[in-house]
Amino acid sequence: MNQIEVKDQNWLFQSIPEDAWQRLLPHIEEYDLPLGFVLSESGSKSSYLYFPTNAIVSLLYNLENGSSAEIAVVGNEGCAGVALFMDGNSMLTTSVVQSAGKSYRINANIIMEEFNKAGAVMRLLLRYTQALITQMMQTAVCNRHHSLDQ
Repeated sequence: MNQIEVKDQNWLFQSIPEDAWQRLLPHIEEYDLPLGFVLSESGSKSSYLYFPTNAIVSLLYNLENGSSAEIAVVGNEGCAGVALFMDGNSMLTTSVVQSAGKSYRINANIIMEEFNKAGAVMRLLLRYTQALITQMMQTAVCNRHHSLDQ
């Protein structure tokens, strides 16, 4: 695997400092994401953190009546599965591939080991989580105050 090529395909990867990148690189797996594939179900525990390259993943919040609402999307700017490193016992959303493509994934144990070093990777993932929460807030406000046409 060409490490420069891998790093250039996801914005979070590009921001990982070289020392942490070298620790993570042997554990990064290329992974196909077919349309409709479910990366994780709400209430389940995920084994991987996914870093899309040219795929798009929808984060859905499931309601008690069985319906769901898209609350955010993840592409090559981020990762799917943030509950892994936020000490959640389970995923709060269902992650479904909206646009098929490629991704990379890292085993949950490996990413947690790096996260728990309380260094640059932890800060990067927390900043990304803040951006994801901002996207969710914008989606909620737009869904409440705008029509579908708007």
